[in-house]
Amino acid sequence: MTTPGATPLLSTPATHIFDEQPLVSVENPSIRLLDEQLHVTYEIERTIAEIRKERFARVALQFPDSMLPDAPRIFEALSKGLNPTSSSSNQQRAQSTNSNRLANGIEKLNMTSEERPAAKLYILADTSYGACCVDEIAAEHVNADAVVHYGRACLSPTARIPVIHIFTVQQLQDQSSLIQDFEDFYVDHQAKVILMADVTYQNHLEKIVAALQSRGYRNLYMTDIMHDPSSPLPNRTIPNEVKADASNLKDWQLFYISDPPESLLLTLASRLASIRIYPTSTTDGQRCREPFLASTSRALNRRYALLTSVSTASIFGILINTLSVKNYLHIVEHVKSQIEAADKKSYTFVVGKVNAAKVANFSEIDAWVVIGCWESSLIDSKDFWKPILTPFELELALKGDGQRVWTGEWSSDFQCILQESSHLGDDTAWRDGQKTDREIDGEEDRELDLEEDSTPPDYDLRTGRYVSHARPMQTSRLSDIASENLPSNSLVGRAKGDLAIVGGEASPGAEYLKSKRIWKGLGSDFEVKYEDAGAGIEQGKSGIARGYTHDREDTRR
Repeated sequence: MTTPGATPLLSTPATHIFDEQPLVSVENPSIRLLDEQLHVTYEIERTIAEIRKERFARVALQFPDSMLPDAPRIFEALSKGLNPTSSSSNQQRAQSTNSNRLANGIEKLNMTSEERPAAKLYILADTSYGACCVDEIAAEHVNADAVVHYGRACLSPTARIPVIHIFTVQQLQDQSSLIQDFEDFYVDHQAKVILMADVTYQNHLEKIVAALQSRGYRNLYMTDIMHDPSSPLPNRTIPNEVKADASNLKDWQLFYISDPPESLLLTLASRLASIRIYPTSTTDGQRCREPFLASTSRALNRRYALLTSVSTASIFGILINTLSVKNYLHIVEHVKSQIEAADKKSYTFVVGKVNAAKVANFSEIDAWVVIGCWESSLIDSKDFWKPILTPFELELALKGDGQRVWTGEWSSDFQCILQESSHLGDDTAWRDGQKTDREIDGEEDRELDLEEDSTPPDYDLRTGRYVSHARPMQTSRLSDIASENLPSNSLVGRAKGDLAIVGGEASPGAEYLKSKRIWKGLGSDFEVKYEDAGAGIEQGKSGIARGYTHDREDTRR
């Protein structure tokens, strides 16, 4: 209990404000990394070699929040390694000058022949989107030639800037206990097991596999890292028999080291026989949890219930959560065309890092579709007002009740969707102002359906009630067809289902703003009238807050 007027225990004394704070390790915040550990963990030598090899002049260093305390020391270590005229080399050169001028002259000639301008380094302290993705937008603000990405990464292909991935080397607390747990899990030494680790623990796999093979295991496969999220094992190599037939992956079991993201578990749930997880998160040097058999049935059921709940949604928001992943514009057009074909409306949003407060501003949106990397596309909707889907889930949600079949397969990589469909070519033709024969035939079929009004009714699967506004754009087209059949001089009353028009196009969002929003804001469509003339323009205050000019004049009087 503190006395009145005493400084709270959680505050920082004024004398310590400018003191250097101890830099801590990523895995255990209570331990400060030594210089040797820092060079090994962050692969300083390899980073310097890569930058010199490619002759990058401006390099951006991207850190996740957990690694930012080490950023100044990494910046200093890289600067010393990249700068040929560092302080240590200057001291050695000065000593050699005093001892032997001739040798010093030869050294200078050799240095000038190989010397090149040092690369300029920039620390990216905050990422525009997810920490797993390369932030090309922030890197372009400093005109960077390359990005050094630290920490675990989704390894999604980038569009513009070269990337050097430094996954960092994390220590495995007790390798013997891991091997013992593996033997407890897989009693049969002939079991076909794939060993896979998080990218930060990849360097331990070779020793672990060698130790297990010495104990009699013969059907083990060690995965290597590769940049391919569309692989049957995302960003990992696969056995030869799986390359020949992807269905053979069902015969293998997976032993995963570290805590995998939920998107990875949902992706692998239907592809492998079983998944066992060896967690590496620690507390005071001890594992927080014991190894366990992963189960994704409950998570998959939640995702399926989520997509069935939006089957009657009329307005979708396309939430762009990346500007760096390759082909993200193609999937945006693909999603737009799917929503349009279902006679629904879509709006595109770019909000940076997604949170509940941002998307809650758009109450007219019934459901959201996230366009991002294969890890960041999966967002838990429990904290959000409206459901949030992936492009894969959107395809299922837009299908009819008879066509929507849940097989347990799940995917978050939109590259697979583009590869499996022919919309990539169609979207290119659409952007060029051309329409394919299939699109023309589809439009004719839709017009026939609208004229006959043969579209089946939509029912909410949760309540069983009929939903009349599930396809707002179809209602708008029906009104257009009815008005075109009338003489030009006839008066047409506004039907109940008609939508507000913005720029000559029907807009369900504007209709929601007009009919349901209580507060509509101040817009240019409101005519403002003032009864009295406005006040005249006067000279305002000037100076700084602690002493304005008029205050000083008053004191002189």
